[in-house]
Amino acid sequence: MDGTLAGLFLLVGLTDMGFNHCPDGCLARAPAQASFSLSAGDVIFQESHIDREAYLRYSFGHSFGPFQPAVGVSVTESGDAWVGFGATHESNFWNDRGYVSLSLMPGVYARGDGPDLGHEIEFRSGIELGYRAQSGVRVGLVYDHRSNAEIASHNPGLETIQLRVSIPVK
Repeated sequence: MDGTLAGLFLLVGLTDMGFNHCPDGCLARAPAQASFSLSAGDVIFQESHIDREAYLRYSFGHSFGPFQPAVGVSVTESGDAWVGFGATHESNFWNDRGYVSLSLMPGVYARGDGPDLGHEIEFRSGIELGYRAQSGVRVGLVYDHRSNAEIASHNPGLETIQLRVSIPVK
């Protein structure tokens, strides 16, 4: 999957920033809905299912232009762990009930019994398609990719497909 999702995050986010946020300050701080998200699903390495992963993410209660800061941590059944900090960008549709969210989060990877990803620094980029209930609870299907962005010569990459539930923090 290489850097396609990371590129899409930057393209969509910067375009949105240019059209919708720059008249008031391109990266001006604004309130946003904070939330905790929990997702779980399959880990795919070189086109084969190899593991299961649980992922916890907190999205902060503010944004900078179209980018909402987030921090995440994940762990696999085989003991691999990842922790990172980055941002999300969301687009809404279907009367604000449907959403597409893109994310880009650099982080640190600690290998357990899982694959060698080539470096301790791993960038996690993803896309989520989901539905928001009236209560604000969201349910989405997530696809993400992790790689070291070729900061090391060995860069095999890793994907996950997960179901995510996000609960707003009031």
